[in-house]
Amino acid sequence: MNKLFCFLFFLFFNSFYSQTKLLSWNLENFGKSKSDQEIAFIANIVKNYDIITIQEVVAGNGGVQAVARLADELNRKGAKWDYCISDPTSSSTYKTERYAFLWKTSNLKLKGKPWLERNYHVEIDREPYFATFEIKGKTITIASFHAITKSKQPETEIKYFKLLPQEYPNLNLVFAGDFNCPQSNSVFTPLKEMGFAPILKNQKTSLKIKCKGPNCLASEYDNVFYKTSSINYLKSDVILFYEKFISLKEARKISDHIPIWFEFSLN
Repeated sequence: MNKLFCFLFFLFFNSFYSQTKLLSWNLENFGKSKSDQEIAFIANIVKNYDIITIQEVVAGNGGVQAVARLADELNRKGAKWDYCISDPTSSSTYKTERYAFLWKTSNLKLKGKPWLERNYHVEIDREPYFATFEIKGKTITIASFHAITKSKQPETEIKYFKLLPQEYPNLNLVFAGDFNCPQSNSVFTPLKEMGFAPILKNQKTSLKIKCKGPNCLASEYDNVFYKTSSINYLKSDVILFYEKFISLKEARKISDHIPIWFEFSLN
């Protein structure tokens, strides 16, 4: 009787609280330089998540193909995946790139056409890439972003993010990516005052050139900001993929950032 009760409770709980796992990863120079072996390694890292957002997809030759290669590899893992890739960002003063989303089609449905941010593409060098997904009748819009480097003061771009909830008042926004800036920086205060919260605090996410003892992480750059009133936080963490390599030099052929993830349900 107790087993039956637990089973029924499990079905009831999951019918109302659909859990989704989002993974965000700055895959450095993600393009033709990634070997088939490296693509396979990446697929094994991300295969258990529902939505993947990638920053630093090469804008030129090989970027689009690398995303397609990753999707093809994921489709060999037992689940059906789809993907979308942005146009090159409109940066005129810095390195133009693309963004990508990949998702399990059994768990999510893409709603409408994804887009690069229109109104602040001049103020933000690599303007964020938005995609709206439907999860069991509810929607979420993820804005994937890669800020300019720390030396170029990413705060000058991030300050415009406080205007995006007003620009898209009907969207359930999530901001994910590589901000090149810690969540404790005051530039995030306006977002926090609007009810957005980071999934990680005091968590370094970029790799050092060389480990110092067990310390291989350099800076607190990558994060996800979600609206606490509409999204139920369940879990979050990072994946120390470099531990699978014999050296940090080898690991950095995959990326100079580690992936971060966020498990949530929609209220």
